Amino acid sequence: MVSSDKDPREEVLQAWYMDDSDEDQRLPHHKEPKEFVSLDQLAELGVLSWKLDADNHENDPELKKIREERGYTYMDVCEVCPEKLPNYEQKIKSFFEEHLHTDEEIRFCAAGSGYFDVRDCNDAWIRVWVKKGGMIILPAGIYHRFTLDESNYIKALRFFVGEPVWTPHNRPNDHLPARQQYVKDFVEKDVGNHAVDAAA
Repeated sequence: MVSSDKDPREEVLQAWYMDDSDEDQRLPHHKEPKEFVSLDQLAELGVLSWKLDADNHENDPELKKIREERGYTYMDVCEVCPEKLPNYEQKIKSFFEEHLHTDEEIRFCAAGSGYFDVRDCNDAWIRVWVKKGGMIILPAGIYHRFTLDESNYIKALRFFVGEPVWTPHNRPNDHLPARQQYVKDFVEKDVGNHAVDAAA
């Protein structure tokens, strides 16, 4: 019997480099040929991910453990679809504006699916497709944006440390301490690693 080394997270999370097309933002926007990004590569950008039990999230021990370890005391539910979200068109446009937050952005997909686009260290867009059961944490200071996919529906659990602050800081906001810390922790570190690789 062959043991599978496949990461279970890959069933609910996939990532790839995006093309430059300005077609509908809800399309996959794969490059040609497709250029996938591993979840380990995302982790190098500070983007963390899990596969959790979406049908039993109230009692999921893994989710409970993550919340306790990371101090996520606040939780609410956000449904994004034309029928459920007031000012839907305006909200979708604002979600897709490139921005950062001064705190982590934590989303657990309880139903549906959507795209979180993040910038890599060279400022290229990586599209992260999060499906039911996928949980993603975007670090404070990373430039990103969100859109629905063609299913036009996501039900996401949002977590926060203490009272939630959802303020988006649209790009450019490189002067913010959260951005400067992100660049120091992830962008400059990556540049340093490449310099070591080149010297080796």
